[in-house]
Amino acid sequence: MSYPPDPNNPYGQPPAAPGYGYPQQAPSAAYGYPQQAPVYGYAPAMPPSMPGLVTTARVLLFVVGGVQVILAIIYLIAAAAAKDASNTLSRTTTSDNPFSAIGDAAAGIAVVFAILFALAAALSITLGAKFGKGGNSVRITTIVYGSIASLLGLLILIGGINVGSAALLVIGLLWLSICIIWISAMCVRDGVNWFNRPKY
Repeated sequence: MSYPPDPNNPYGQPPAAPGYGYPQQAPSAAYGYPQQAPVYGYAPAMPPSMPGLVTTARVLLFVVGGVQVILAIIYLIAAAAAKDASNTLSRTTTSDNPFSAIGDAAAGIAVVFAILFALAAALSITLGAKFGKGGNSVRITTIVYGSIASLLGLLILIGGINVGSAALLVIGLLWLSICIIWISAMCVRDGVNWFNRPKY
């Protein structure tokens, strides 16, 4: 004859779990231990911070873009002044004055330089603004831009050596240093990983 199990018998069969057939809730954690919420996917990750060398390159792009805007304005003012001087010479002299033609040529050259500096400023500022969410194309464009700009810096440096101008030497060395920072920031592992990271 079978008897009901004694609940106080330590060797007896354990009683059946209540609510057989229904999902059980997980037992609560012991007192003093933190409880974790169930994870149903990936936890939201903090956005990675921009590497230091990439941040430096970005700041230099903005600074160079601002300087290029100022140079474009200066060249436009110089072009306007040269054109005004050329017009004044044309009105005061009856015959064709060679200085008037020189003034027109100088005004045209100054306008070309102003346009070049304005385009370079637009490129510098746009690249700097794209560093936050830009991809590999921004990195490659910055490398190409830095390479072309370094050739210009090299020409300025050679010109400073040939002429013996300390100002051209300083400008050339400074410009080459900035271009090297741009290129190296895009080529080091942190820079490559920054621009190849997944964008959300």
